[in-house]
Amino acid sequence: MKKTVLTAALLLSMAIPAWAEDAGHAVPLEEVLHKHWDYAGPETGASRWGELEAAFEACKTGELQSPINIESFYQGELPALETAYSAVPLHVINNGHTIQVDLGDNAGTLNVAGKAYKLLQVHFHTPSEHYIDGSPYPMEAHLVHKAEDGTLAVVGVLMKVGAHNPVIEGIWQNAPVAGGEKMLETVSVSAADLLPESLDYYKYDGSLTTPPCSEGVQWHVLKDPIELSQAQLTAFQTVFPVNARPIQDLNGRTVRGN
Repeated sequence: MKKTVLTAALLLSMAIPAWAEDAGHAVPLEEVLHKHWDYAGPETGASRWGELEAAFEACKTGELQSPINIESFYQGELPALETAYSAVPLHVINNGHTIQVDLGDNAGTLNVAGKAYKLLQVHFHTPSEHYIDGSPYPMEAHLVHKAEDGTLAVVGVLMKVGAHNPVIEGIWQNAPVAGGEKMLETVSVSAADLLPESLDYYKYDGSLTTPPCSEGVQWHVLKDPIELSQAQLTAFQTVFPVNARPIQDLNGRTVRGN
């Protein structure tokens, strides 16, 4: 695990943070945010996303949808993932669906095969949205990037229970209790600290995993996971018990890996 860039004041204990402890007493997120879709509701859950509005039609009719179960792949040479991430002020959002860190204009870039993608944000899902050999990991982080031509590239970082993660702790401790956002100019975070040592990956063409489920997303799911503690996982799941879209059909797509 790379050394964190969060300030020492945020290297807090493994205790469940206030935003999770207070969740039972907070104003329901539905009353704070415009939340017209969710993951499990009978009317607004993942199986109904494509029916909620015309802009979400791809969630129902798309042929290149994400996430997927990665159980076989073609192994060969893939272009290296060249990351150049920088530390930026922590801007953390509880949007009613996940905890998201918006990274602003100076968080850095991902370069793949000579094409540059600007890093926009990172957010989290539990359990992992991508499965490996039929099983999920406890959590997955998505690092979302965008090229000048509008193409999206997402790096999926699988997460397993293990060592306490100080970067995750800093994000959790500052997440708003009942929706909304918080900017901390005195605290910095770098997406580099959410990457494993190896950037070997699985590559496939897919979509956003939330409405509007737009296709044309270039997925890079890292093979090696990073760790977070059981307490940190429990803290997130206290507020978001399940925020992962079900596995989607491959529909003949090829998954490649290096």
